[in-house]
Amino acid sequence: MTKHSRPKSVVVLDYGSGNLRSAQRALQRVGAAVEVTADYGAAVAADGLLVPGVGAFAACMSGLHTITGERVIAERVAAGRPVLGVCVGMQILFARGVEFGVQTQGCGQWPGAVTRLVAPVVPHMGWNVVTAAPGSALFKGLDIDARFYFVHSYAAQRWEGSSDALLTWATHQVPFLAAVEDGPLAATQFHPEKSGEAGAAVLSNWVEGL
Repeated sequence: MTKHSRPKSVVVLDYGSGNLRSAQRALQRVGAAVEVTADYGAAVAADGLLVPGVGAFAACMSGLHTITGERVIAERVAAGRPVLGVCVGMQILFARGVEFGVQTQGCGQWPGAVTRLVAPVVPHMGWNVVTAAPGSALFKGLDIDARFYFVHSYAAQRWEGSSDALLTWATHQVPFLAAVEDGPLAATQFHPEKSGEAGAAVLSNWVEGL
């Protein structure tokens, strides 16, 4: 960013879920002008939209529906305007989530289901490495052994979407999608705002591309 260019505007979507302030601070640190809001117009108009998410898939979808957040996401993606989903904010981009045997409809931007990790220890909690997609914009400049902070019991474990999407994988007993880059729509299962320098680099790369 040159010193004369305006900072990129990012809305952190406030639908009652997620670490809104830590996401806001992390984005501000990498040079974005950040607003935390549920306002439809602001969320559609910003250069970038970050969709956070913590907790249960069904609860996040319920909160999203109360502010017609699924329409905001759909409108932005249709117009080619960047969206970044984080943690459950990534999971709700898929067609459905299955928790405790109950299936909940997601935003449907990507086909497929988010399901429980089959591992001796769940949730998957702590630092892990990822296998970044070749040509990834999000992971540009990062070392192969960069570690990211995860805390989740569910994940997308297969990809049924576009063959052009860039897929980054991680493993917790079983492989799962750690990040997806699919045109204007990107997402991370880990928390970049809690992932130190590596997470800051991912956010910086995303903001740079807005």
